[in-house]
Amino acid sequence: MNMPTYDFIVVGSGIAGLSYTVKVAQYFQDKQIPIKIALITKTVAEETNTKYAQGGIAAVWDQQDSFDKHIQDTLVAGDFESDPKVVELVVKEAPERLKELISYGTDFDRRSDGSFDLVKEGGHSDKRILHYKDSTGNEIERALLEKVKSFPSVDFFTHYFAVDLITQHHLGEKVTKDTPHKKCFGVYVLNKKTKKVETFIGKTTLLATGGIGQVYQSTTNPTIATGDGIAMAYRAKGFVKGMQYIQFHPTALYQPGKKPNFLISEAVRGHGGILKNLDGSTFMEKYDERLSLAPRDIVARAIDSEMKKNGTDHVYLDTRHIPKEEIIAHFPMIYHYCLDQLGIDMSQEMIPVVPCQHYLCGGIIVNEYSQTNIEHLYAAGECSHTGLHGANRLASNSLLEAIVYAHRAFEKSIGEFGTQTIPAGIPHWNDEGTRNPEEMVLVTEMTRELESIMSNYVGIVRTNRRLKRAYDRLELIYLEHEELYKQSKITVPLCELRNMINVAYLIIKHARAQRENKGLHYNLDLLNA
Repeated sequence: MNMPTYDFIVVGSGIAGLSYTVKVAQYFQDKQIPIKIALITKTVAEETNTKYAQGGIAAVWDQQDSFDKHIQDTLVAGDFESDPKVVELVVKEAPERLKELISYGTDFDRRSDGSFDLVKEGGHSDKRILHYKDSTGNEIERALLEKVKSFPSVDFFTHYFAVDLITQHHLGEKVTKDTPHKKCFGVYVLNKKTKKVETFIGKTTLLATGGIGQVYQSTTNPTIATGDGIAMAYRAKGFVKGMQYIQFHPTALYQPGKKPNFLISEAVRGHGGILKNLDGSTFMEKYDERLSLAPRDIVARAIDSEMKKNGTDHVYLDTRHIPKEEIIAHFPMIYHYCLDQLGIDMSQEMIPVVPCQHYLCGGIIVNEYSQTNIEHLYAAGECSHTGLHGANRLASNSLLEAIVYAHRAFEKSIGEFGTQTIPAGIPHWNDEGTRNPEEMVLVTEMTRELESIMSNYVGIVRTNRRLKRAYDRLELIYLEHEELYKQSKITVPLCELRNMINVAYLIIKHARAQRENKGLHYNLDLLNA
């Protein structure tokens, strides 16, 4: 089997991976320098976390707004755990990156006078969210995919699953977290159709693999969000930070047993939606003066508290006072989903909502150019930790972070183009002595157990006892899985479970090490500490 060598390997086809690919391909095409880019995605190219982003993308776009206000809103939402330099960098570069998205063909809603229809979301002091109806991510994904497919230098590999990063470890060297000059030489990738692991040699590799939502029982993330990039980087001795900061979106549609959960965008509350208990009473005034537009961590804990106090499975979001034509104009996807799936006309009835896992604020540590501590390995988007979000992400800052850091990764990686050397002797994937796993039920049950552990013990509200129990239970799953993994030929469910175990371990480890309640990490035992 041959080992194709690529100048650039991009793992993941969301906003970070696609915008990086567009910039690299365009740059070398303009220079008339022939290159090869591999774009690897585990299902179809369109199936990404980006696609499901409803609300929008934040940027200072109005003379009444200011960079200083956006910076301050981000710092406040992040409970002042964000890196101020990073926040300033992202906020100030935002308008330019958005203009690029628009130049690629992305459409954002406009008013009758042609100006952008900017909206306000929780934690923002001004209207600065650009959106396309209630399916902004899908529109960005569409435009970027069309652009990427216009470049002959890009080879698409759909239904390919990245298994492990290739480093000096695979050349027989001992690699630890303290090893200097660790290098990435590409990726081992499972071809889902042939069921064979292929070796992709890469001079530069970008991880843009999205989030970790499938670690939890309830999540708005698609089924592909199993923390693959974070787990691969961690196993390759990449540095990871902030995994305790798991954002639970306050308002997912209450549909027991359904996964992923359908998101009721924060923009609905920005447009006037009001949270209420099952008896119709409001409750956010007891928790925050910003009411239903408080930052997500506060709203999610408030809902969790009301549900526990009242013994209910959900609360309501009331939009009945908003004119029906406004609801349909601004939130057509949400309106029709509620109507078609639950028979709820949100202009006439309240929407049942519940918090569920939505976003990870931690990830692979990167510098201001998306570089990891492993040479020639970059990370961007939700799998990375830039320092922007701190202890809690401000609404609509995630798509923004992805395009800003994809651009910075592009700037740095074209600068190092031609300087990388690929060593001889990189081996093919070795699965001698393994067999096809006969007991797939073991993988299924271990996955369910892991999801239950994380949801029950490492959720919105935590305690030291719950975290220790989670750690102890996870260790048993880890040992059982390791034995199965060593004996088995690679399958996607087996690898995804491996990645989810790594990610769950990091979340629990970082949560147990946290000594104060900040943002999304809320431990009852720390209240009086």
